[in-house]
Amino acid sequence: MDIEKKWQKFWNENSSFEPNDDFSKEKKYILSMFPFPSGRLHMGHVRNYSIGDAFARYYRQQGLNVLHPIGFDSFGMPAENAAIKNGIHPKKWTYENIDYMRGELANLGLSFSKEREFATSDEIYTKFEQGFIIDMFEKGLLYRKKGFLNWCPHDQTVLANEQVIDGCCWRCDTEVVKKEMYQYYLKISEYADELLNDLKLLENGWPKQVLTMQENWIGKSTGLEFDLYLDDASKELLGGNFEKFDVFTTRPDTIYGVSYTALAPEHDIVTYMLENKLFDEETANLVRHMKNSNNIDRQKDKQGVALGINVIHPLTGKSVPVWIANFVLMDYGSGAVMAVPAHDDRDYEFAKKYDLPINAVIRPKEGELPTDAAYTEAGVLFNSSKFDGISSIDAKQKIMDHFEAKNIGQKVINFRLKDWGISRQRYWGAPIPLVHCDKCGIVAEKKENLPVTLPEDVAFTGEGNPIDNHPTWKNCKCPKCGGDALRETDTMDTFVESSWYFLRYTASKMTWNEKGFDKKEVDYWMNVDHYIGGIEHAILHLLYSRFFTKVLRDLGYIDNTEPFDRLLTQGMVLKDGSKMSKSKGNTVDPDALIEKYGADTARLFILFAAPPTQELEWNDSAVEGAYRFLKRFYDRSANAYKCEALPVIEHANLTKDEKFARRKVYEALQRSVEVYAERYTFNTMIAGVMEAMNALGAQENADVWTEGYWILASILEPVVPHICWELSSNLFECKNLAPQKIIDEVFEVDTISMGVSVNGKKRAEIEVGVSEEDADILALAKESVEKWIEGKAIIKEIIVPGKLVNIVIKG
Repeated sequence: MDIEKKWQKFWNENSSFEPNDDFSKEKKYILSMFPFPSGRLHMGHVRNYSIGDAFARYYRQQGLNVLHPIGFDSFGMPAENAAIKNGIHPKKWTYENIDYMRGELANLGLSFSKEREFATSDEIYTKFEQGFIIDMFEKGLLYRKKGFLNWCPHDQTVLANEQVIDGCCWRCDTEVVKKEMYQYYLKISEYADELLNDLKLLENGWPKQVLTMQENWIGKSTGLEFDLYLDDASKELLGGNFEKFDVFTTRPDTIYGVSYTALAPEHDIVTYMLENKLFDEETANLVRHMKNSNNIDRQKDKQGVALGINVIHPLTGKSVPVWIANFVLMDYGSGAVMAVPAHDDRDYEFAKKYDLPINAVIRPKEGELPTDAAYTEAGVLFNSSKFDGISSIDAKQKIMDHFEAKNIGQKVINFRLKDWGISRQRYWGAPIPLVHCDKCGIVAEKKENLPVTLPEDVAFTGEGNPIDNHPTWKNCKCPKCGGDALRETDTMDTFVESSWYFLRYTASKMTWNEKGFDKKEVDYWMNVDHYIGGIEHAILHLLYSRFFTKVLRDLGYIDNTEPFDRLLTQGMVLKDGSKMSKSKGNTVDPDALIEKYGADTARLFILFAAPPTQELEWNDSAVEGAYRFLKRFYDRSANAYKCEALPVIEHANLTKDEKFARRKVYEALQRSVEVYAERYTFNTMIAGVMEAMNALGAQENADVWTEGYWILASILEPVVPHICWELSSNLFECKNLAPQKIIDEVFEVDTISMGVSVNGKKRAEIEVGVSEEDADILALAKESVEKWIEGKAIIKEIIVPGKLVNIVIKG
């Protein structure tokens, strides 16, 4: 522990990890996803930051200019909830936690830049962020509209679609309901095509799983859009206020099988019927319940209401009933669908429940149509007028062409991705820098008046928005006409802050207070070379960051199209087969672990126990094993001597054990190069060091020991920096912490090991010369397995060169 404190003090006093401004040097930008300042690190943090630190320290050894920053994602609902629960201001709670966590990070020996550290709740950060938001508003990328939104009753705020996980709030796991209200949106849908197409740029650096998740979330689909016209009786029932509604389908080949149409509970027609009391009270209550249900629940239990109105089929002219169906969503397409139960599982389930017609129009090329399920595969059209006999694949295009020729519909492209709702009805967030003026409408604040900061004298009751309830804060002057106006009281989704923080890190102190970042510095440091974080951010954070990067490019701030070249998604840390959590009582306190074993032990275990992308099962005995190995590594340094350069060794003059030890050392070095270049399997690299240590222990040559420690301390420094700096300082004046050359001669061997099997079962191992004659190899092999072949008839002798001798005997 004294060694760790010594070197942490040295690194801090010498600003050892600050990047320099020599932009002629090759750079590496290593970034781990920054933490929310909850006040305590957990083992997931330790794993994330140990991985990133290993990259950063390795590239510094290679002489590269390394940017390895850290900060705190410090706005958000947990701080406000803590304020309500504990009677403490969220700002005080947040910054006290940051101070504590800063010490925890330092105790791990992490090589972060201190000069570039920030919290996203810092007023200077808010200033530049609000400037970007004003630019987006003025370009039309930020807008306000009313709609049915995801509402968390516990956190009393709106959630974006991406923040609803299995029908519950992503933060507190409370069931989400629908609520109609105004919301600000960022027009991410305008970038849907580019976000989708540019996934190709990431194929060599991002996990395929993440690319697939983003592709599915963006959800590009091609189909037919057309209008369904109400019949005269239906128009009359609706007071002449509606003539038609439009639908979108990806299955125009099934158009002749439509047996009903369905509207979302939020559709304008449904709203009109509710407001004008066209439902009985029981039906009205059911419709309201459907509207308030979250999207996940609405997909599970199919519910519907017949509206008593009809539309005209665009090709057959037949009457088609209109229903409300809870599985139809307003945020996909127009909130209306054509239903073909014979060829869609969801439509089939609904039709069976409500006894609606099931009209088959596609059959298999061979075999029979199922009678108890929807047929959803490709086939041949029938009962489809002039399109009978055409394959369903060809029919899609032919039917779309037919609609366009008759000018009754058109081929369109739709996306699942919807605009990003960023309004939050909470205090602890960045205020949206807009003003409401009765004369001018919604107006952006002047940039010279930024930042718009939060009032600190607020009451946290847990009810309503504290800013909206403040007596004076929202009163202001209109930036356009100078008249009385009201500030917007919604704050921004905290994912806005994390969507550009990686750009802020590129700003030097010369840039820091003048602008969010400097284009010249961004050009040098971006893209992030290695980005490390959890798979749970595959859609939310990563998609939003890609979007922000493209928007800031289009606004002229940067030239980058994508932010992260390589993405490493680390696996979770488990204990007793479950994710660590306080509720399960299976957490491990990093502070206690470091106090008992030291930071190097924690780092070694976390990188050795499993490859970084896989789940890691906590193992107390393995932690003990890591501690014992480090103690042995430190103690055996006594076998090496002090020097300022590698010893000169004549490899040919060494003994067999000395040659083997040297070879294992350089194999470990070669493995480390491969790990950082492509594999990231730190566990195999560490295993190579352990093998080399075992081989060194089997010989006594001081030159070989010294060379071994020169190299092995260099390999291990990114993983266990404190002990390696101590040994390197004592033995080599730290001159070994530089690029190491792999020497080919140590891989030249004059003997090889071969297994010896009798009737396919391995019985022995022999050491033979690389140029040994087969007869001599066989003689040595027979001698090694004499007790198994004595008195037996040898049927066959097989030599697999360089690997194996197999002796086949009778009986």
